[in-house]
Amino acid sequence: MTAVLNPPLVTLPDRGGIAAEILRRLDAAGARPVLAAPARGEWTDTSARVLAGLVRSVAAGLVADGVRPGDRVALFGGNTPEWLVLDLAVLATGAVTVPIYPTSSPAQVAHVLSDSGAARVLAETPAQAAMSGGELFGDAVARLAVTAAPTPDPDAVGADDVATIVYTSGTTGAPKGCVLTHRNLFAAAGNVVALLPELFAAPDASTLLFLPLSHVFGRVAAHGCLWAGVRTGLLASAAELTAELPRFRPSFLVLVPYALEKLRKGARAAGLTPALEAEAVEAGADWSGPVADALRAALGGRLAHVICGGAALDPTTAAFTEALGVRVLGAYGLTETACGVSMSAPGAVKAGRVGRALPGSEVLIAEDGEILVRGDQVSPGYWPLTGEPEPWLRTGDLGSLDREGYLAITGRRKEIIVTSGGKNVAPEPLEDRIRLHPGIAHAVVVGEGRSYVTALVFLEPGASPDGVQDAVDDANSLVSRAESVRRWAIVPGALSIADGTLTPSLKLRRAVVAERYAEQVASLYA
Repeated sequence: MTAVLNPPLVTLPDRGGIAAEILRRLDAAGARPVLAAPARGEWTDTSARVLAGLVRSVAAGLVADGVRPGDRVALFGGNTPEWLVLDLAVLATGAVTVPIYPTSSPAQVAHVLSDSGAARVLAETPAQAAMSGGELFGDAVARLAVTAAPTPDPDAVGADDVATIVYTSGTTGAPKGCVLTHRNLFAAAGNVVALLPELFAAPDASTLLFLPLSHVFGRVAAHGCLWAGVRTGLLASAAELTAELPRFRPSFLVLVPYALEKLRKGARAAGLTPALEAEAVEAGADWSGPVADALRAALGGRLAHVICGGAALDPTTAAFTEALGVRVLGAYGLTETACGVSMSAPGAVKAGRVGRALPGSEVLIAEDGEILVRGDQVSPGYWPLTGEPEPWLRTGDLGSLDREGYLAITGRRKEIIVTSGGKNVAPEPLEDRIRLHPGIAHAVVVGEGRSYVTALVFLEPGASPDGVQDAVDDANSLVSRAESVRRWAIVPGALSIADGTLTPSLKLRRAVVAERYAEQVASLYA
């Protein structure tokens, strides 16, 4: 079954890259604040005009410094205004940005630099600069912005020129460099903005962005926000979100399910009782009372929408978020599609589904259930590019389409567990439900080739194990007996990006977990 091909709402001209489009929009926005960063307890704004001028000055400095079209320039660091300035300046010259996650190990940094052939590295911190041999962001911006050189013409960049090489999370094997063109980035960012005027064109639209700019989801979100003139506050991590929501007061957020789960668990820790939570889910957007008012105030009082993608969202978390008056817009994508495959929209939301095909793209469900995609956002391949790309991108994810073209994700082909009895088990819904319970940080469901399914459970620091069985029972209520978790074990410690058990987008690296905790897994089958 094939979804109806949705015509694009915006397109990138053949001459001129995404930086040219963003700079034109910034010029038109003038004095409007578009970029904000926290400093000493206050938010400092940068206007569209000032940002555009700085990007052009730094781009001129890069050219004077010897950067040429096609050169790879690595950016190693977290969410700072300098990261975005340098990214847009690199793109304006026709060079190629190579993001490096700020938590990367020396071996990972060496792999990205060697594989991409990066000509230079710019880094956020002294430690990152020492690890990579790079120049500090702040020093680079200050030096390059005052170079007396003509501004390069962004319109000299071709829409199909390589814009960036994004190294995949590497849930299995060594990370590969996914090539994205200027057309790819704009097709995803521009069409989402055009599809959602309620978010991006709303008066005083603002958002807090904590998704890493080094990840394609965060980067495309930032490009879209700047193109739309949205006031965008940059946060170093999701850990800062709760404190900054009431201060910044965003009108929408772009996030992953884990962030919504943390907000819900934070409400529980603050006194939200199971009875009140059940009342909220039942009442939906009509939920009222002092607790509801307090929770809405904690979100800033203006939050109306969240775009939620990157993984499956537990339906009870979606229902609780809606009860706070916040519309959840499910989305689906992957690095190879610049994070754009399907998108929900106000008035076009279906529970358990992640919207329709992004404007300008098409989705096909293959005979074996795999989701196939084609469109302007689809990557031409991996670095270095060789040969012609396939007509359809095979996502590796499994899904279904209903009669109206709404897409549901049913699992990931590589992550489906097949028990020794031949039962196929999707681990993510079980893990998501277990993780929702207080005190549980992560759960990892295992059982490949085994006679039954088990789980490794990782607790929050200082949490009691008393509620784990209730969490497992709740998860088991979602599935058949053959798919249920029969045994579980609490594992000391935690999963993290730093130790390699989580990807930078907070997905499980199952192979790493299985190897590291092989003894605990074996004990569950003893």
